[in-house]
This record gives sequence, C-alpha cells and structure tokens, in this order.
Amino acid sequence: MLSSPPPTSPPTSSSPPPPPQTVTSDRRRIAMETYWREVQSIEEEKEGEEEEDEEDERKSIDEVELEEAWLTEAGLSSLVMGSSSEEASPPAAEALLSTLTRQQVATVRKRLDNYNETLKTRNRQPIRDVRDVFTEPDDDSADQCPAPPAHPAESPPRRYPSTTKTIRRNAHRVRPTLPAFLFEDGLPEHPPSPTNTHSPTNTLSHSRRADWLLRDSPYSEGVAEHKRGGTCWDCQSFYGGENGDLPFVPVSPSQGLTWADDLSLRDLIRVGFISHIELSTFLVTLGVQTKRTRLPRCRTRDSGVFGVPLELLLENDRKRFPGVRVPVVFQKLLCILESSLHTEGILRVPGSAARLKYLRRELDSCRGGFDWPAVRQVDASGLLKLFIRELPTPLLTHTHLSTYRAVLGVSSVVHQVQALQLLSLLLPEANRETLSALLVFLRKVVSHQDQNRMSLWNVSMVMAPNLFSFHRRPKRSVARQREEMEEAVGGAHLVRLMITHQDLLWTVPSFLLSQVRHMNQASNQKLFRLTKTKRLLLRRKNDKNQITELCEGVIRVHAPLHTKVSMAIQLDGQTRARDVTARFERDNSPVQRLYEVGGNISERRLHPDCVLLDVYRVNPRCDWLIKP
Repeated sequence: MLSSPPPTSPPTSSSPPPPPQTVTSDRRRIAMETYWREVQSIEEEKEGEEEEDEEDERKSIDEVELEEAWLTEAGLSSLVMGSSSEEASPPAAEALLSTLTRQQVATVRKRLDNYNETLKTRNRQPIRDVRDVFTEPDDDSADQCPAPPAHPAESPPRRYPSTTKTIRRNAHRVRPTLPAFLFEDGLPEHPPSPTNTHSPTNTLSHSRRADWLLRDSPYSEGVAEHKRGGTCWDCQSFYGGENGDLPFVPVSPSQGLTWADDLSLRDLIRVGFISHIELSTFLVTLGVQTKRTRLPRCRTRDSGVFGVPLELLLENDRKRFPGVRVPVVFQKLLCILESSLHTEGILRVPGSAARLKYLRRELDSCRGGFDWPAVRQVDASGLLKLFIRELPTPLLTHTHLSTYRAVLGVSSVVHQVQALQLLSLLLPEANRETLSALLVFLRKVVSHQDQNRMSLWNVSMVMAPNLFSFHRRPKRSVARQREEMEEAVGGAHLVRLMITHQDLLWTVPSFLLSQVRHMNQASNQKLFRLTKTKRLLLRRKNDKNQITELCEGVIRVHAPLHTKVSMAIQLDGQTRARDVTARFERDNSPVQRLYEVGGNISERRLHPDCVLLDVYRVNPRCDWLIKP
C-alpha cells in the first residue's frame, strides 16, 4: 500500500491523531493533521444523528449476484438472463464480444465460467454454457483490437439527402501547417472542455506527454511484462516519486482527441461496456483484486437540496434552466468560493456547526428565494462538503468505490492514472459532470496556494474524507488503526491524482474508440443484412437524391441551420475541421462544430484541429454535419 505504518499511540476522539513517524516532510505532516481535523469536524456535525451500521455496508455480495452484476455492467446481460432474442441487450452480445482482445475475452470467459460453476454447486442448471458463447478458438489475431473495415459491406441509408453539385477543390494547394493539438500546461481559468480551443505551449518541461493515449492496443496488453515479474515500458518511462505531481497532458491523434461529451449517448454506453471489461482485465493483469460489497440501504429525499439524488436535482433545475449539467446549488457554492480563492485556509477552516445546520434548513425549504449574498466563504465551504457527503449515491458511486480503493494496489503512477481514467468513463453523466466541476475548482484553489496556503496535499487531505466515506470507531485494535491510516493516505493520494491529471480522466483512448467503431460496424452489418433486391431498390432511391456521385476523398458537409444547406469539399492532408466550419460562419453567429455521424459511429463531435482525411479513411461512410 501507499501508506505508512500507524502511530504508536491511538488517536483520541477529542484531538486529531499524530501523523505517522515515518513522514519526515513538514508539508506531509501538516497535511495529515489537516485530514484528521476534517474527520473530526465531520464527526461533530453528525452528533445526534443516526448512522447506519458499518458492518451492514460491508457485507459481501453473493457470488452469483456478483458475476451477474459484472456481466450486466459489461453489456452481456443476455448471457445470464436466458433470453434467446438477439436484441436482448443493446448491443448484441456477439457484436460486443467480436471487439475484444484475447485477454479481454479471457476475463469474460472466467466470469461466465464462475457464474455457471456457482449455479451448479447450488443444483441449478446453468442458463447458457460458456462453450456456446465462445465457439471460435483463440488465435494470435485476437491479441489486437480489430480495426473497422475501410468500406463496410452495406451502409445504412444517408439521413441527409444531397441536392447540390460536387465542388472540386484543388487537392494539391498548400495550406499553412497547423501545430498538433496539445492541452495547455498549468491551471487554466476555465475548465478544459471540447468547446474550448487550447493553443499549444512550450511547457513540456513541466508536464509529461500521455503518448499511451494514441495506442491501438488496450492498457491490459501493455502490462503483460508484469505477469513475468518484469517492468513494462510505461513504468520505465514515467515512474518516479519526484515527478508524481507533474501532470500527464493528453496528446491528440490525427483523428482528433475525443472527450466523453463528444460522443452520443449510444456510443458512450458502449464505451462504458468496453471500459468495464478492460478495467477488470487491466487490474487482474497487474495482480490487483477487487472486492465488491453489497449496496447499502440509502435514504433519499424527493425535495430540497441535501440527500437528493443528482439526477432528480438536475431534473428539477432543468425546468428553470434548460440544458444545465451540474446542480445549480453546487454551481452557486463554487462561485462563492471562487471569489475568495485568496482566503487563507479556504476549504480547511471549519465554520460554525449551528450556522451550517441553519443554512441547510433554509436551502432545503426555500431553494428559489435563498439569500445567496449572505453566505460567507466559510459557510460555502462547509455546505459544499456537506452536499457531497449527503448524496444518497456517492459522487464516485457505490458500485465503483471499492475499485477506486483497489487502484492503490497498483505500484506505478502511470497505471494508476490509466485505471482512474477507465473508472471515470464508467461514471453516470450527472456524477461525471459534477466531479469535473469540482476538480476544476480544486485545481484553481491549488493555483492560489501562495495566498491561501492550500497546497495540493492540503486540498487532497481535506476532500478525501468527503469523497471517500470514512468511518472511525471509538474502540479499535492496532490493525484497525493501521487500516484507518491506510484509508487516510490512500484516499488523499487518489484525490491528488484526480486533481493533477483531471484533463485525462474524460479523454477516450484511441483503442476504446476503435473498439466502439468495430462494435457499431458489427451491429450495422447484422442490422442491414438485406437481400439483393432490397439493396438495388435502396441504391436507386439514393441515386435520385444525388446529382453526381462523390469522388474518392470528397465529403459532403450538411448544414441544415444555414443558407448553404450542403457543400462538397475535396479533402487533402491539411484540411482540418476548423477549415470546414469557417466556410459556414457568419458575423455574430454561434460557435459551430463539425460532427461525424453514421457509418461506424453514432455521432462524434470533432475537435477543430483534427485532420478530416484521416477521419474519412477510418469512417468513409459517415455523414458530415455542422451544428452548434
């Protein structure tokens, strides 16, 4: 583990426990004191309230339920539900399994085997034998992610009929070369998002390039050396305690960097299926075991602010503010705190418990007419942490909390970041957006540490007991004290990693996007398996809507909201998405983005710097759509 041995004398409830003796740095010692003060403050706020029995929360889940839940989260519920329908779960299990590598298939087979064996021990007939699922033998070709074919056998009909002539552009004209896209190092004023364009900076000496985002092979394939007791390339290149706080910056491939928000809901669900399988395979390959516990019974409320599910809060907020993605009360608290970033001890200094209870009652009773200007910085800090703790489902979700803790068993920082990235892609949209807003704010707090005296470790220690539910019993053994210290240091370490490398958490790796494309292609080929007569009729119908056939390397861009409804453009190696959207822009018009729609993807918003010719080669049958 990443923690140190426990102190020789147990900490008491009246005073924070001393830091571990092995910590020699004054900064780390102060940070540990900050952690225990935060725990004590949380316990004081809970005085007089009924708490659920900790043992009930830690009951192990039944073996059959465990495997069934795992297969369901992997999009393979049809394998355990006994359904004969091919469309029992979108996507079909066959389409999903066809995208997996050999190691990922081995993970699924092991889970399904364990599920069936457990049923047999209980004298129950297995619903589906594993040999009926994996009928094809493994070979070396399954080691790599299958790339989507250059031209699908039969593509779905175009959604946007073409009604304009082809405009041939000079394919050999020279354009000024644009630099490769790279996140700015440092602490931007606004959170990084697909809608913000970042200019490249020469700050690579203060950061590390996450080149592993560009690989076509999954993370689990790159750590095979760990099984043989060796060290993989990532560990040799990036390992080092002194560089733990240097951020990994995402490096964009030629097809453009893809964030979770760039994908449609359908594709994002499929990303979650593959991420779930890959995360399990990755951790098992690294020798890390995860243990899921039964979901605790949570008391939820239907009204108010605190103790209300995020989805319900957003549903209520969207009635007044359409399109809001983070609860309004959460945004209000962040705004108050952002106006006081220079305040010493922000987030650390506790407010009055009595005033905090009063403000909580006021917020729960009158959300619309609450007097926000009367809320002080110290009150906003307490309300923000209270809001996070009182969520019925934790911000990191009950399902994945144990996996977050299991990441601490990974020895290499780069592999911990990769595991956190896969975990972040599994979070529900409301949790993902709220966590993103929180991490952006915490990074701003750290950027003002010269004024507020809140270093990265201070901020991590304050937020860890709020994000990771921490329980402390008055009577505990030496082993329990050691476990508490491990939870303290480990939780703070995870928060530190998420703050430092937050730009990577919402980035979809190239191999995941490639597997989603292959899954969509496999589903489309099955869905559009038409007879020769139907294909001929469909081709004739499409020919009526198109004056001339597009040549190789020519795309037709559709802009339904513009006077130029359609335009055909000849692509070359320098044509970028920003070049196409510039042709449709007008003065005072909203920002327009280019989307890749159909073919082997449902919908993907393209980054302005992506090379369109490379996107065209990967998905030649897609439509190109411009919209806000």
